[in-house]
Amino acid sequence: MNNNRLPLAARIRPINLDEFLGQEEVVGKGKMLRKAIGSDRLPSMIFWGPPGSGKTTLAFIIAQATHADFVQISATIGGKNELREIVKRAEQNLRLGQKTILFIDEIHRWNKAQQDALLPHVERGTIVLIGATTENPSFEVVGALLSRCLVFVLTKLSREQIAEIIKRAIKDKSRGLGEINIKIGKKEIEMLAGMSNGDARTALNVMEYASSISHNITAEIIREAFQKSHLLYDKDGEEHYNIISALHKSMRGGDANAALYWLARMLEAGEDPLYVARRLIRFASEDIGLANSRALEQAIAAYRACHYIGMPECNVILAQAVVYMAKCQKSNELYTAYQKAQNDVKEYGNLGVPLHLRNAPTKLMKNLGYGKDYKYSPNYDYQENQEYLPPELKNQKYLD
Repeated sequence: MNNNRLPLAARIRPINLDEFLGQEEVVGKGKMLRKAIGSDRLPSMIFWGPPGSGKTTLAFIIAQATHADFVQISATIGGKNELREIVKRAEQNLRLGQKTILFIDEIHRWNKAQQDALLPHVERGTIVLIGATTENPSFEVVGALLSRCLVFVLTKLSREQIAEIIKRAIKDKSRGLGEINIKIGKKEIEMLAGMSNGDARTALNVMEYASSISHNITAEIIREAFQKSHLLYDKDGEEHYNIISALHKSMRGGDANAALYWLARMLEAGEDPLYVARRLIRFASEDIGLANSRALEQAIAAYRACHYIGMPECNVILAQAVVYMAKCQKSNELYTAYQKAQNDVKEYGNLGVPLHLRNAPTKLMKNLGYGKDYKYSPNYDYQENQEYLPPELKNQKYLD
């Protein structure tokens, strides 16, 4: 492919650590990863960080620096079949004395079965794994695989670093925009850097589009170029949690209009619809609960529908579910009741099950009194006088 046809963010990507900006705690001079790259002795690892922080770039720098066979796949399209072919290739490489590095972008999108299939090959050293993820690997990568990898945490780039990346792209004549003599002021660069919210890829994409509109970049052109990006919605940063919190609280407060707005903010910025659907399932029990047991059914139906058809078609399905939740009568009785029970578990520890409630499948258990004096509810028209809690919690009430 002609390099000039690649997006600016791909063309201007650093090819070595000297060009790489930011992440000094990870690849600064003297740091373990920098030494490992320099010596070509790489462990399996996970890069965890927000969008545009340099995860994929670091993988490409490793690809340039290593003598290993470097294979890249995206978890959104790669699966077990592709992995089998890569393993065959890696085994052939081993016989020839060459290592194989497998880079999996968005590794959090691989399910447990796919990750389990990868595990033995990482464990035996057939493959050196580099995974990139915007999600917390503690929750998204299976424990056995995670324990065999080093996790490097990348942080959001500063405004100053984003501004420097923009300046480099404007000046670079071979890979950047240097040949078209762009005019842009310091304030406009700072504005673009701020609006990019620490995401270098967003900054470069907007810069490229702005330069296609005019070679004289003004604040107005930058705003136009941002379009959806100016929403400043970082799916993995603080704003992500702020907006899902606003959606939750709007539904809790019965404001369907506000709930729709916050839903649109998330979906139009590229949020995973299944994430929103999972939050609705939780909301249905936490905030509606016994006041309307159909809410949980609606939430699960919305999740399944989103899973079947995906975005953008499922946006109206989530809108229906969000409005339904907002308009429902609310009750947090289940939520608070469970919290009380949870607190008792923490306070009292593992209290024994009363003997009359225990099953007695063996003669020994019967002799020990298991199941003795248990009253079978149907025989008492469900009006039996019987204690179901441990003695230490007798008469405890979690529900009103």
